[in-house]
Amino acid sequence: MVDHAGVQLILAARREWIFPFTGLQPVQFRRLVRLVIERGDDAIADGRPGRQWSLDLADRVLLVAAYWRTNLTMRQIGPLFGVSHSAAHRVIEHFRPAAGPVSGGPASG
Repeated sequence: MVDHAGVQLILAARREWIFPFTGLQPVQFRRLVRLVIERGDDAIADGRPGRQWSLDLADRVLLVAAYWRTNLTMRQIGPLFGVSHSAAHRVIEHFRPAAGPVSGGPASG
């Protein structure tokens, strides 16, 4: 997918983006998404009441995994996924309880 400025966006639907940004094979990444669905709550789910996420669930999981695996800042990673740095921050903070222990991300505390 290309955003309005003609920039290539990172999406989970494009399998070639998964390994470089997560270190996971596509089948492992899909397993991670399923674990997040099982462990997540209504705040993470697609189709939740209220304002919907601008990224679908797999793209949000990819954003979080890419954030933890790379040394990119919120201001750098947000545009790669076609969202603002504040939206990237909200995604990462919402996923911390559901994805942290599974993906080996930084411990909160």
